[in-house]
Amino acid sequence: MPEFDEVFSGVDGKGIFSRYSLAGRVSLVTGGGQGIGRAFAHALGEAGSKVAIIDMSKERAEHVVSELHEKKIEAIPLTVDVRDEVQIKEMIVKIIDHWGKLDIAFNNAGINKNAAAEETKLKDWDATFSVNLRGMFLCCQAEGRVMLQAGYGKIINTASMSSIIVPHPQKQAAYNTSKAGVVQLTKSLAAEWADRGVRVNCLSPGIIHTDLLETEELKPLTAQWIHDIPMHRLGEVTDLQGAAVFLASSVSDYMTGHNLIIDGGQTLW
Repeated sequence: MPEFDEVFSGVDGKGIFSRYSLAGRVSLVTGGGQGIGRAFAHALGEAGSKVAIIDMSKERAEHVVSELHEKKIEAIPLTVDVRDEVQIKEMIVKIIDHWGKLDIAFNNAGINKNAAAEETKLKDWDATFSVNLRGMFLCCQAEGRVMLQAGYGKIINTASMSSIIVPHPQKQAAYNTSKAGVVQLTKSLAAEWADRGVRVNCLSPGIIHTDLLETEELKPLTAQWIHDIPMHRLGEVTDLQGAAVFLASSVSDYMTGHNLIIDGGQTLW
């Protein structure tokens, strides 16, 4: 006779696939109107969560919400500048008013202004940190307050492989440094909140094929990047979706303060 423990019967009676379900959960995704954020939003919604799409562009947010509605996924658009503390607080209030809670937060909004270090303008350095690190902290702080009160929550911050290596040939000291800060912020919050039910992790993509890479500035660099990646291809936003659901679901409940790198092996050398 088998031993009737959680391995046999499942955690809370749920088998492994059921534990990936986000049914009944409420999520938000900043920078959700395009690229990686859009892919996260679709993944969370397909896994069963209601999703608030947060973007500076009203049109982009509404477009992703319309896509989710086509899939019968409950979603709302919110226009928010993550650099603005007041707007962040209002964002949380609107989500709570609409759905009554917030379980999962993907802080994905970010910018990159490539420039050689000696030519980087202070205003561009400050702009990068204002979104990538200050905005990240403001979001985490507001989300954390709600989740700590509820005794449960998952916060996932988008960092980058640039948090641990210096990608080339592009020059982006401000971006690299800001993303290293995201990883340390994630670890700090994870340590503070671990015993109060809130898990904080970050996801670090490698070079992901988005519309941004089709610009005249970046398109010529593609061949070098592919050469540097052991898998010899760029990542797709869909390569990140499984990890997004894993980090948002109960399967990862014993994981906090981790930087999950998905880069085709580029950080191996």
